[in-house]
Amino acid sequence: MNRLRTPIAIIGAGPAGLLLSHLLHQQGVDSLVLERRSRPYVERRVRAGLLEHTTVELLRRAGLAGRLDREALRHEGLELRINGARHHLPVTELTGLSTYVYGQQELVKDLIQARQEAGGRLWFDTDDVTLEIPDGGGPCTVRCTAQGQPTEITCDFIAGCDGFHGISRRSMPATAQPAFERSYPSAWLGILAAAPPVAHELVYAAHERGFALASMRSPHVSRLYLQIDPDDELEQWPDDRIWKELRARLDVDGEAGLTEGPVLEKSLVPLRSYVSEPMQHKRLFLAGDAAHIVPPTAAKGLNLAVEDVQVLSEAFAAFYGSGQDTLLEGYSQRRLPSIWEAEDFSDWMAHLLHRLPDAQAYGARLQRARLDALVNSPTAARQFAERYVGLSRSFAGAGKERAWQS
Repeated sequence: MNRLRTPIAIIGAGPAGLLLSHLLHQQGVDSLVLERRSRPYVERRVRAGLLEHTTVELLRRAGLAGRLDREALRHEGLELRINGARHHLPVTELTGLSTYVYGQQELVKDLIQARQEAGGRLWFDTDDVTLEIPDGGGPCTVRCTAQGQPTEITCDFIAGCDGFHGISRRSMPATAQPAFERSYPSAWLGILAAAPPVAHELVYAAHERGFALASMRSPHVSRLYLQIDPDDELEQWPDDRIWKELRARLDVDGEAGLTEGPVLEKSLVPLRSYVSEPMQHKRLFLAGDAAHIVPPTAAKGLNLAVEDVQVLSEAFAAFYGSGQDTLLEGYSQRRLPSIWEAEDFSDWMAHLLHRLPDAQAYGARLQRARLDALVNSPTAARQFAERYVGLSRSFAGAGKERAWQS
């Protein structure tokens, strides 16, 4: 059996795990990243693509935004289409901040390259990972199969960045991890298509047939979503049906602005919320989707993960720099207010834009009243824009002294 030691074992080579490893390296703290999937798989995995201003600024300070600054699409607003009527929300004008479209898989490629150039240890295709966190403190143990060999890793801490279905979340004792969950009566059918975007900014469509979102990954590749029944299967949605439904929901004055192209990928995304409280147990710390899931409507998941690892890297740096564990002990308390603010906004957007089940007349009238306020009230538009770009999470984080465990 191979045996080695590292200060921090990071489980998962998605954006959270890779960025955490990079930030720790910049502060002189060594780490080892373990990933169950292959490198080609994680570099092709299409996920989120909307980055908030604070996320981009962190990546710039970390020296990771060279290609992002060249290739990302900067957005100053968004378009709402409500039953065939077009409305524009000038987000930058209202907040002074912009958002950026840059695919998660592109960010992962940048992070992997940065870690390799710095000599970082990234282990892909790592199987049979188990975690041991002693009750009495002391070093943790990670056991796995790496490069075909049984391996045992001794470490001070484990950072679980391996998503909702990963081993890290499952290694939290149930008694130490009260979970807050919500399932929604809808799912998203997403496609990646070799077609130009519908518009130069994101288009959110609230339609009597259901919600649709028109996003992009480049000037030549579109990312498009449809609200569907949560029990639907991909086989029920051939390409022709998808394009027909997108045209119907995105239509404005008889024209959807939609250019069809080859469908490169299809996926189903269930709408759900999940928060682990706390986000840590002894020497195991969760970040990103391992700690929380938000409905994708507001595109907060990746941005929350970046905030998590920024806070966690600062806490680890303080521990190794001065031996202080105050920031580590307070990790959950620092993060949960901002996470719940994002959960609230994501939930609000999901209810604002999605077709309600069973054609609930009262709920539909409320939904329309809220949409009318958003497009007609400057105050409502400004409040929305501040939450959309993440400004409100800064205020939520200022309340970190609240007793979230109470």
